[in-house]
Amino acid sequence: MTGWSIVGTISGTSADGIDLAEINTDGRTVTRFGPAETAGYRAKTKEDVLTAAARKGADRGAWPEIAAAVTADHAAVIRTFLQTHGLQPDAIVFHGQTVWHDPKAGETVQLGNPQALADELGLQIIGDVRLADMAEGGEGAPLVPAYHRALAKTLVGAEHEPLCFLNIGGVSNLTFISGDEILAFDIGPGNALLDDWVRGHGAGDYDAGGMLSSRGKVDAERLAGALEHPFLSAPGPKSLDRYSFSGDFAEGLGLENGAATLLAFTVEAIARSEALLPATPRLWLVCGGGRHNPVLMRLLSERLSGDVVSADTYKIDGDALEAQAMAFLGARLLAGLPTTYPETTGVGHPVSGGRLYRPSV
Repeated sequence: MTGWSIVGTISGTSADGIDLAEINTDGRTVTRFGPAETAGYRAKTKEDVLTAAARKGADRGAWPEIAAAVTADHAAVIRTFLQTHGLQPDAIVFHGQTVWHDPKAGETVQLGNPQALADELGLQIIGDVRLADMAEGGEGAPLVPAYHRALAKTLVGAEHEPLCFLNIGGVSNLTFISGDEILAFDIGPGNALLDDWVRGHGAGDYDAGGMLSSRGKVDAERLAGALEHPFLSAPGPKSLDRYSFSGDFAEGLGLENGAATLLAFTVEAIARSEALLPATPRLWLVCGGGRHNPVLMRLLSERLSGDVVSADTYKIDGDALEAQAMAFLGARLLAGLPTTYPETTGVGHPVSGGRLYRPSV
């Protein structure tokens, strides 16, 4: 079997867990999809991460302590993952925990210490996966399009192009693929505003099954005002932070009506992204936690051209995809291949991102 065994790890902006996935790849194609799972942060780590992210780059004094906690949590879950599945990977990709992303200022912050992780595990760690792109004028995001393209060619098929991968995590982003043409950008809010709304009302951590939003009524006037945000109509590539958008416009609507209005904001922002694409997609492959919300999926089907399906329909693990993508990007670094492109991050030329950390002891 050619290529490397690589474990990818990532924790999204919602800090709802550490995703881990192992694949065998040469950085061009995936020859084997290995095990994948999600492990939780310790409760205090999650709380501290969300608090730091909500401060939008301010008050950085706690960052070193949070970075140490993020690293320790990753070390623990990676060790368990390797032991459980009997893995001996060639490298582990450590994305770290994003707490701030401001591409206009040339800054992206992923907390965690790759060298400490390499020393703790005694394995090669690939870290700093966004920094090379930023240094060359890119937005540092999204990173996954190179992997989306590999999946489109191997698991989906050219007959479905043009197609879009639509990832709905804390934010929403897409990758448009048509032949050799690729375009990627962050769209707008994903689950973040609705999650925060539900949590702020003491109704759980998220709108399970879309039940709250399905019982509410959309405030059309407030929605229209929110959709005037200039980011939504700006051409890609472009990226944003989890807190680039605010759900304050829903204040006073009540739990269910506010939930319905915030969900509608996510849907309409995604619908508007179609106008920014080179061609109308035949197929939308939805990844990330948003695909588990049946109300969101129904509304997207009503608003988007082409078929809207869960990525799992094409045997793509929509929960493991981003961790698999990190592993894939790690292989591309080892192979000396680009990980980001002008069409995906706005970088001036194709860049191979990441840095290899070897155990120092």
